[in-house]
Amino acid sequence: MSGCSTLPRSGPDDRSIQSQAGIRVGEKDRKVGIDYVLLDLTRGMLSYFERSGTTSLRAGFGAGRGSAPGNVLGIGDVVQVSIFESSTGGLFVPVDAGSRPGNFVTLPNQTVDRSGTISVPYAGRIRAAGRPAEQVQREVERLLADRAIEPQVLVTLVDNQSSQVSVLGDVNQPTKLPLNASGERVLDVIARAGGLSTPGVETYVTLQRRGREGTVLFSDLINDSAENIFVSPGDTIYVNRERRTYLAFGASGLNGRIDFEESNLTLAEALAKAGGLLDARADPAQVFLYRLVDRKVLERMQVDVSRFTGSQIPVVVRANMRDPGTFFAIQQLPMADKDIIYVSNADSTELQKFLNIVTDVTGAAAVASGDVIDARAAARAF
Repeated sequence: MSGCSTLPRSGPDDRSIQSQAGIRVGEKDRKVGIDYVLLDLTRGMLSYFERSGTTSLRAGFGAGRGSAPGNVLGIGDVVQVSIFESSTGGLFVPVDAGSRPGNFVTLPNQTVDRSGTISVPYAGRIRAAGRPAEQVQREVERLLADRAIEPQVLVTLVDNQSSQVSVLGDVNQPTKLPLNASGERVLDVIARAGGLSTPGVETYVTLQRRGREGTVLFSDLINDSAENIFVSPGDTIYVNRERRTYLAFGASGLNGRIDFEESNLTLAEALAKAGGLLDARADPAQVFLYRLVDRKVLERMQVDVSRFTGSQIPVVVRANMRDPGTFFAIQQLPMADKDIIYVSNADSTELQKFLNIVTDVTGAAAVASGDVIDARAAARAF
C-alpha cells in the first residue's frame, strides 16, 4: 500500500484532504499549507448555505413602495406657455378677440436655457429648472397679476430632455428613454428597452445614481417587488450577463468546466451534469465541494475562524453518499458560481493501480528472462 503514493491519480485522496484542513469541525486542529475549513454535510448545515444574493437596490436607494419621484423641469426641456385672460381688451387678448376660439395666447416654444430659465413677456426671466410646471405657472400668474386681466397660465412640457434614463448592456434595444410623468420602475424601463437578450438567472441589473450603485440578480428583481424601485432622472441602468460555471475533477463521469446554463443547480444536479460518480473508481463517501464562504456564515455556525484573515474563507464540504439520507441533503445544497467538485478514488482503485504496475513489471521481467534463455539455446545449437 505504501507504493500507492507514487501512482497516478486525478487529485488528492480523502486522507490528504482531511489531514491538511486548517480546521476540522469536531477533530483536532491541524495546519498544513493553505488553511481551509472542512465541514461534513449534515441537515443542520443546509440553512447556512442558502442561495446568496447580491447587493440590494432597495437597501441602497429606498424601498419600492411609495410614490414616484416628482417630475421637474430641467435644462434642455422644451416648454410651451399659454396665457389666458378672463375678458378681451387685456394685456394679451385684444378687444377684437371675439372672433377667436378663446381668450388666450400661446407663446412660441422655448428651451430651458443653461441658466435654467425661460422668458415670458412682461414677466421677465422665470427660473424653471428644478421646479415642477405648476410652480412656474403660479409664479408667472403672480408677476402678471397687475398687468393682465385675471391671468391664468398653463406651462406644458413639449419635449422631455432632462428627465431621461439610460439603459445599456444586454438588452435588445440599448437606448436613452424619457421618463413618463406617472413614474416608472426598473422593470418598466428595461421593458421599454426591448427586454433582456440573455437568460434572466444569469443576468444582473446595476443601477447607478449620483455616485451610488446597487446590483441585483434579474430573477430576484422579478421575485421581490420591493427591489423593483422607481427610477429617477439621470439614472443609468446597466444589464449584464455573468456566465456561471463550476469545475468537476476526480472520479466523476465528466471532468472540466461545466455551465449552469439557464437554471440554478443543487449539488445533486451538478453531480448529475458531471456524469455522476464512476462506479469502478469513486469512493461515494468522499465527495468534496470547494467554495469560498463568507466569514459571517461560519461565525454563525460557531466555527473558530480567528486564524483566517479576510472576509472570504476557503471551505471544503464533504458529502458521504454512502449514507442514503445524504441524497436528500445534496438536493437542497445550492451550488454557487465557480464552485469546485472533487470525487476521490476508492482505496481499492489505488490498490488495483499498484497491482497492475506490479503485474506489468513481473510480466516484462518474465518475458525478458525467457528471451535470454531462448537466445542461449540458439547459440548452443550453432
